Amino acid sequence: MKQSCGIYDSILYATRAKGALFFLLIDPDKTRLDTLPDFITAAEAGGVDGFLVGGSLALLPQFEATLVAVKAVSAKPVIIFPGGIHQISAAADAILFLSNISGRNAEQLIGQHVLAAPIIRRIGLEAISTGYMIVESDRVSATEYLSYTKPLPRHKPEIAAAHAMAAELLGMKLLYLESGSGAQQSVPNDMISVVAHSVDIPVIVGGGLRTPQAAAEKVRAGASVVVVGNHFETDGHREQIADFARAIHEAHQDTMLEI
Repeated sequence: MKQSCGIYDSILYATRAKGALFFLLIDPDKTRLDTLPDFITAAEAGGVDGFLVGGSLALLPQFEATLVAVKAVSAKPVIIFPGGIHQISAAADAILFLSNISGRNAEQLIGQHVLAAPIIRRIGLEAISTGYMIVESDRVSATEYLSYTKPLPRHKPEIAAAHAMAAELLGMKLLYLESGSGAQQSVPNDMISVVAHSVDIPVIVGGGLRTPQAAAEKVRAGASVVVVGNHFETDGHREQIADFARAIHEAHQDTMLEI
């Protein structure tokens, strides 16, 4: 059986050491298995701190194969970012046990979890309880549509903060602020700041990030982990991975110098 809380503890340790982490999101539906090993090797060399694997849909039957391919070439944490109970596997190091706390759909708050929990326990997979919050953007995200949940208003950071505090009091270990894959608008910096100052658990931010500068802004606002995925699905953008990693890691140092 895998060690309990090993990956979560490593995330906490790494954020204390580096200030902020850069995770790459791999969507199995948008991944070519034949080129994936080279991509993962290059990403790790470029400074990526870990990998999230998952997606809202499962159009291709290669979720497990994607996990295995990533683990075969990387020593970095490989964590499932599940789109449903069909995305559970012992091939990963851990799974984000997501509760969609921004919505009021009981299936996304507890229903799917009841079905997933026995499977996760049986295979010995580390589950990291995570309060997942969808933030209003310019378009309806796949997660919002498929989960029947309404996003948090982007101009009301205090509402997001109240949700974050509730998640922490319920015992959740991480918060994930998400504007949606491919969104034109990322999570507002002021919302990240208000949320981060309202809780004592790490805040993950993803969605709509297309430049290293934008990623660094999320760290300065209070993000402990920045996730980028959709942007690197275009071959020409993959050369920017090292620039993203450098911007994210150095942003925290800049913030400390300002203090």
